[in-house]
Parts: sequence; C-alpha cells; structure tokens
Amino acid sequence: MAKVKEGDTISIHYTGKLEDGTVFDSSEGGAPLEFKVGGGAFLKGLEDGAIGMGIGDEKTIRIPAEEGYGIYMKEKVFEFGRDRAPENFDSEIGQQLQMYRADGMPITVKVTGKTEKAFIMDCNHPWAGKNLVFEIKLVEIL
Repeated sequence: MAKVKEGDTISIHYTGKLEDGTVFDSSEGGAPLEFKVGGGAFLKGLEDGAIGMGIGDEKTIRIPAEEGYGIYMKEKVFEFGRDRAPENFDSEIGQQLQMYRADGMPITVKVTGKTEKAFIMDCNHPWAGKNLVFEIKLVEIL
C-alpha cells in the first residue's frame, strides 16, 4: 500500500479542535482538503503528521501553539484612537474588523475593549497561544 511522503499531493478529511474539545474547523459534510505535503500551504505539523499514512488511515495530530498559529503576543494588542476612526463609528467588544497595516496589507483585528478615547484592538490570530488537535483521515494520494 502506498504511503504519504513529502511532495505528495493528498486529500484528507479533518476536524480541528482546541484542547478543550471546541471544534474550530472541519471538512465533515464537505469536500476533503487537498494539499501538497511539505508545500507550506498549511500548518507544518499537520503536513508532517500525514507522512507515512496510507489511504483510509486515521490519525490524531497534536500541534503545540508555537507550531500552530504562534504564541499569544501582547505586542499585538494596541489602542486605536477614536479620533482616528470614522465619524460615528462604534464597535462592540468581541467584534472582528478588517483593518490595513501601514504597508496596505489587510489584517483582522478583534475589539477587546473600549475607553473614552480609544478602542482596544487585538491582531493576534484567534487561536494564537492555543494548542491544536487535528483528527485526520487520508482519503487519497493524488
């Protein structure tokens, strides 16, 4: 039976969870995820974890925060002055917004607080600092 090796394009069904069991993504009920192993398009731990699997094999892969979406960085939390926001702009705590960095690249930020003069914004990835668990099943080696 063929086994997955680096450079193979594969398709998998997966369920991504946080350590507490909260599901954050899944291919269940949809098409399998297709990617090149070692191509860098997905989390390295997920790609590496597929190596050696055969068609139909199932596996649980644990990815520490550092190898997933990174550690939570306090430096990515900042105040955005209300005087810099559009007129009559207000946002709810927990709301996600798209902003643009100085170089024009879009970033997603989460409003984590408000003061009289500013909004507190967090541009860490929502799963930064969280260990991840993926349950995968190899569907096909293409």
